[in-house]
Amino acid sequence: MQSDRELDVKGLNCPLPILRTKKALSEMESGRILHVLATDPGSVKDFQAFAKQTGNALLEFSDAGPVFEFYFRRK
Repeated sequence: MQSDRELDVKGLNCPLPILRTKKALSEMESGRILHVLATDPGSVKDFQAFAKQTGNALLEFSDAGPVFEFYFRRK
């Protein structure tokens, strides 16, 4: 999937991946795509909940590990 920005939060544990993703999305224009790379196994559930709470769409994710990938569309 094509993205407008990439955010690398590998090696960080909760809540840092969520906080950095929230900050990155807030700096982007509506409709833009953010690609997030994470290694925290809890990030899969965390990012799903984050998308529901914030209204930013979780378009796609890969939980094949060791690196988890997420694509968000800015609301």
